[in-house]
Amino acid sequence: MAVLNLGILAHVDAGKTSLTERLLHAAGIIDEIGRVDDGNTQTDSMALERRRGITIKSAVVSFSIGDRTVNLIDTPGHPDFIAEVERVLGVLDGAVLVVSAVEGVQAQTRILMRVLRRLRIPTIVFVNKVDRGGARYDGLVADIAAKLSPSIVPMGSVAALGTRAARAVPFGVEDVEFVERLVELDDELTAAYLSSSDIPYERARSTLAERSRRGLVHPVFFGSAITGTGVGALIDGITSFLPAAPEDVDAPVSGAVFKVERGPAGEKIAYVRMHAGRLRVRDRLPDGDDKVTAIAVFAEGASVSQPAVAAGSIARLWGLNGIRIGDVIGSSTRAEKHYFSPPTLETVVLPARSGERGTLRAALDQLAEQDPLIDVRQDEIRREITVSLYGEVQKEVIQATLAEEFGLDVCFRETTTINIERVVGTGAAFEIIDVAPNPFLATVGLRIEPGPVNGGVRYRLGVELGSMPYSFMKAVEDTVRETLSQGLHGWQVIDCVVTMTHSGYYPRQSHMHATFDKSMSSTASDFRGLTPLVLMSALAEAGTRVHEPIHRYQLEIPAESFAAVLPVLVRLRAAPLTSSITGGTHSLAGDIPAAEVHGLERRLPSLTSGEGVLESAFDHYRPVDGPAPDRVRRDHNPLNRKEYLLHVLRRV
Repeated sequence: MAVLNLGILAHVDAGKTSLTERLLHAAGIIDEIGRVDDGNTQTDSMALERRRGITIKSAVVSFSIGDRTVNLIDTPGHPDFIAEVERVLGVLDGAVLVVSAVEGVQAQTRILMRVLRRLRIPTIVFVNKVDRGGARYDGLVADIAAKLSPSIVPMGSVAALGTRAARAVPFGVEDVEFVERLVELDDELTAAYLSSSDIPYERARSTLAERSRRGLVHPVFFGSAITGTGVGALIDGITSFLPAAPEDVDAPVSGAVFKVERGPAGEKIAYVRMHAGRLRVRDRLPDGDDKVTAIAVFAEGASVSQPAVAAGSIARLWGLNGIRIGDVIGSSTRAEKHYFSPPTLETVVLPARSGERGTLRAALDQLAEQDPLIDVRQDEIRREITVSLYGEVQKEVIQATLAEEFGLDVCFRETTTINIERVVGTGAAFEIIDVAPNPFLATVGLRIEPGPVNGGVRYRLGVELGSMPYSFMKAVEDTVRETLSQGLHGWQVIDCVVTMTHSGYYPRQSHMHATFDKSMSSTASDFRGLTPLVLMSALAEAGTRVHEPIHRYQLEIPAESFAAVLPVLVRLRAAPLTSSITGGTHSLAGDIPAAEVHGLERRLPSLTSGEGVLESAFDHYRPVDGPAPDRVRRDHNPLNRKEYLLHVLRRV
């Protein structure tokens, strides 16, 4: 049976979890439709999700449509949990993007569609809540074309719009405007339509299906997840306009881990999308020692134990103790990619009871298995634990999860912005083995210089690869990347090129009877100890500049509110780039520091009588004006040679 791995995506409260419930009911998986407000939906299984009425973790549920198995993945809609959406994108064959007929195209909707189009993931748009007061049709279709994609084809209209009796009315061959929109998809269809009195409807619909499966066109359906109107047409559209997963079962094993959770006994369970081949129970991973001890696939609303999982399917795997989110299984060339901006906020987590610091770190490490982007970091000197965040709601969820699942009461320090450092010049340094003041049995020379924007940290060899054992080479490269997590001002250094210019070591020495003499032989620890000193010396010579994250904002306010809003934008360092007035609405777009976004969100309702609409998303980094802000270091500071050696070698 063909498999379709389908993602349901939306801005928060657009109704995607309710749509999931309706699809499961239509497929006969559930007898009664759950409600988000009642906390009894299938995919919101966490107690916290049920209590708050929002999706926090992605969830998989399976059902059949005709001869096709659909693995439906319900994803969070709140922007604080965008990382959970990101991990799902790489496993999808198609997507349904849910838009509210009342609220229309919202900030998260635009961000999601932008990524879906960039990745060419075939996507259907479902306009939900047509039965709600304030629901729109014509204006919303125009907004979808203008803000999401011009390549849309509305598949029907709505009768009794905005009432409980609202009914989705599908277009057919008799709807000339609809057919004309279809024939515009292809030049040959247009020519056939203009030269003949016959409307090539079936051929045109076939062309729509072909273009949609390639992600070039997006059919738009209208309906209501609550009443069920329009959902039948959507189900037909899912089978007609979205492609099934490739069934490459004879190829070498290839898969990707997009979710990790813990079972009742604390065992690690990996969610894997199989791209090719077949994985069986008791198979060892091609690139590791872990052995698969159990497999469960999704079928008809349940997770069912199976002896194997084949290409195209999603499975839960047991026994992979070393597995992490983003790991590749087998021969896959697919690498973990980031489609959304990284977290731009961070906070210190403090246990209510000082004796629970170790327990807190272990608990946060388990949470990081499920969300690596929270990036748990511990200051070994002050023993403080820091986590990265997308927003304040995520902080509340972490606090509640620690309390409910681990019995830990915690508090947080004030949330601060995560800045970065960029190299501004070129610097070089080296230290030679057995030459003062180098106390390590290693020679390391490094040069650092600026790299291309968004190029990351590039490491190069300016020496022969065979000049040292590979383990020493690897120790230097790994230590370089780790050291650059804290630059001259304590922020991560990005977008630079580091070249190894000098290398040297003492071969293994031994006494009689082959006793290893560490005092005369280089080890990897010598290179790990020396590299931070050399790299930070080079970095100090090159210099860095601190940059802060900048969001691109779009603001719509009543025209009469402009005079009150503008001074606030100035105080928040929000630079307007474009400004226009349409009717009674003033539209502004520009840049605002990420640190000020929350302040604007808080002030906007009172400034605009609740009518202001703000969209913002990370756009770029900008140099900080004035004195560079410093971040407290969490290591033994290789910029201070005496302090560093005192802790690393226990001597100066």
